[in-house]
Amino acid sequence: MGLRATSESKPPLSRSIAVSVVVPVFNEEASLRELHGRLRAVLDGLGDASEVVYVDDGSTDGSREVLEELGRGDPALILVELAHNAGQHGAVLAGFQVSRGKVVVTLDADLQNPPEEIPKLLAKIAEGYDVVGGVRKRRKDSWPRRVASRMVRALSAGGGPAASDYGCMLRAYRREVVQRVLRWREHSLFIPALAARFTKRVAEVTVAHQERQFGRSRYGVFRLMRLGFDFLTGFTVLPVQFVTLFGIFTAGAGLSFALFLFLRRLFVGPEVEGVFTLFAILFLFIGALFVAIGVVGEYVARIYNEVRRRPLYVIDSIRRHPE
Repeated sequence: MGLRATSESKPPLSRSIAVSVVVPVFNEEASLRELHGRLRAVLDGLGDASEVVYVDDGSTDGSREVLEELGRGDPALILVELAHNAGQHGAVLAGFQVSRGKVVVTLDADLQNPPEEIPKLLAKIAEGYDVVGGVRKRRKDSWPRRVASRMVRALSAGGGPAASDYGCMLRAYRREVVQRVLRWREHSLFIPALAARFTKRVAEVTVAHQERQFGRSRYGVFRLMRLGFDFLTGFTVLPVQFVTLFGIFTAGAGLSFALFLFLRRLFVGPEVEGVFTLFAILFLFIGALFVAIGVVGEYVARIYNEVRRRPLYVIDSIRRHPE
């Protein structure tokens, strides 16, 4: 899954860590100082040993320098640098690999999900749940993104475990679930849904959601749709089955229409005024054919990505305070 380009083979285990917070970072220089200050205050209030794992996902701004500065003042900060931009899920998996906490919390760096909501998730974990997902209350995103998210949710309803808000990054996992996710060697992973398949004890809590104050989101409409297709093709073959059923229906309808035209020609004679109707039907079938090819292509592309066995992420360095 991932390669480590450092000399350490295993993270030091000199003390027990109760909570690890994994934060993927990509060009979030402006928000990091405020994020870490608020996050540190929340974790200190828990009274248990904790750590914060920042995963620099190939940032091109000053994010790494800011994290290095914060690390000099916080021995519980771990900076993981990836050799290339692996995407959000790849960065989270790298953070899972490095983290040591009995409970691992994932959090975005943009402060749209306030760190102050983390105790809600931990309280639910303490009730005996293995996975706890946040459900954003009164989302502050733009309306195109909310519409795209609803479409993703509709797509994801076709397969896999159900959840109210898979797009919320604020989630908590027990260490056992994290280890199961890391052992899964699939290239195209949808971590929240995959983790929910590894346990029956899944819960959700309502969390606050704020407007983005720093930078801009990398999840546009098309990327959200891409995420929805990844989910759908990763957990079900329903699209291929639907295409097969549509093909059978189309073949039957075409045969019936051909029989109708043949009988009409015998009893009424040849006509040309219906030629545009035939063209419209033809274009409809051609469009459906391209959709079918696209659906099959999605699965073929997934097979292609899997057989190449390329690592989803490559860890370039791990910087932690010496213990």
